[in-house]
Amino acid sequence: MKQAIQPNYHITTVTCACGNTFETGSVKENLRVEICSNCHPHFTGKQKFVDAGGRVDKFKKKYGI
Repeated sequence: MKQAIQPNYHITTVTCACGNTFETGSVKENLRVEICSNCHPHFTGKQKFVDAGGRVDKFKKKYGI
């Protein structure tokens, strides 16, 4: 590997929108993310239902369900 063209690798602090912070390695010094393992529904077991403009109701009405 050429040493002059490789980016510097840092121990970085990741900050989530929920307030959780943790450290990891990255080429960026600080990272901000919208969702992490503390607030993601897959890891927490809490599912958030979001109705996308009434599409489910529209489907049920169309097919008489």
